[in-house]
Amino acid sequence: MGPRDSSAGQYQGDSVKSAIEANSAGPTEKSSWTVTILAGLANYIDAGSIVASSVALALWAELYHLSPSFVGVIGAFSANAISAGVGALIGGRLCDKFGRKKIYQYDMLFYAFGMAWLVCANQPWMIVVGSVIVGLAVGADIPASWSLIAEMAPDGARGKHSGVAQILWNLGPIVVLALSLLLSPFGLLGMRIVFAHLAILALALTLLRSRMQESQLWLDAKVRNEEVPGGAAVSWRELLQPRHIKSMAFLIGMYGLWNLWAGTSGFFFPYILRTVGALSQATSVMVQSVGCVVGMASIFFVFMRLADRVDQRLLFGISALIQIGGMALLALFPLTVPVAVAYLSLMAFGGGFGAQSFFQLWSAELFPTLIRSTAQGVTFAVVRIGLGVWSFFVPILTATGFHMLAWILVGFLIASGLVGWIWAPRPEARYFDGR
Repeated sequence: MGPRDSSAGQYQGDSVKSAIEANSAGPTEKSSWTVTILAGLANYIDAGSIVASSVALALWAELYHLSPSFVGVIGAFSANAISAGVGALIGGRLCDKFGRKKIYQYDMLFYAFGMAWLVCANQPWMIVVGSVIVGLAVGADIPASWSLIAEMAPDGARGKHSGVAQILWNLGPIVVLALSLLLSPFGLLGMRIVFAHLAILALALTLLRSRMQESQLWLDAKVRNEEVPGGAAVSWRELLQPRHIKSMAFLIGMYGLWNLWAGTSGFFFPYILRTVGALSQATSVMVQSVGCVVGMASIFFVFMRLADRVDQRLLFGISALIQIGGMALLALFPLTVPVAVAYLSLMAFGGGFGAQSFFQLWSAELFPTLIRSTAQGVTFAVVRIGLGVWSFFVPILTATGFHMLAWILVGFLIASGLVGWIWAPRPEARYFDGR
């Protein structure tokens, strides 16, 4: 076959064989947890970036006199939305083509540069550029990390390992919010220090990840594909098979509609609390921290303990009902501190075993190994780019009437819940038999 006869193809084949020999001992329970934590720190980085920018957003708006439209531009092109989607689209394909390790080992350097840029940003255009760089790096890391976690986890424990990554997703905001609260007297300087901590963490993570092994499932699948007469690299066009199109449509519908709420709340809620609720920066930070702690407890005590053992459709449905009720509080009542705390607590508890956690798990299980990251990148890209388009309108809707926005978000959660409840994948519809 042509590619295998070429020197480039031979070199790639030798690289795969060398990696298989390095992995020959196989992952131990300890090493699989190490991989989960190091890969899952992508979630810490992702959420930390979003929350750090969201806390800084109100300060930027005041300091640079930003219009609601420009605030929407920052949100749309941030790590919360479009740039992350583009990064996931590119990174996901590269992960399936060259391996997970090459992507997750080096994209954090790109992330660190973006964060350093935000540390130095002193003009509105610099904020947009830094946000785009950070978003591209975060997006590229997500499919690599989520695929690796699922592929390295023992059979019957993928939900538990995915849950660790989601706990780290909540830990990022807690650390960022705590630092923001501690440094709030210093204003924008305090936020620069928060950005700097994320840049330093990214550099440290690059060093730690350099010792990690490649995914054995990906290596085995790559070798099997090359051994097929006439075999070649698996094309992204494999995703056009009806089965895979249906899986992507389901994931985009379930997670994409939910993420319109999550992205709005995660990025704009501090801005909303200060502009609509008239709360101080310190009070806003403390209110959000409560929600993150509740979310971590929900993931640990509910999702990690039950996702691998009970009916996942039922678990998802209960989560959706809790979150619909929580969002309805903001639609029905004035935005006060007690209402904000109740809202965040309900949303965080329901979210711990809801759409975000199941999207990470199902997006890995519904696709074969050699297109797994590509599929995750495509679905994540559509979701985040859709959120980016929506983000243009959030500040404008907030300015014209917060309760109208709240009811729209209730509608998104209802639609997401119905999609997840009706079309949740059956166990026999999933992969992970080594394919």
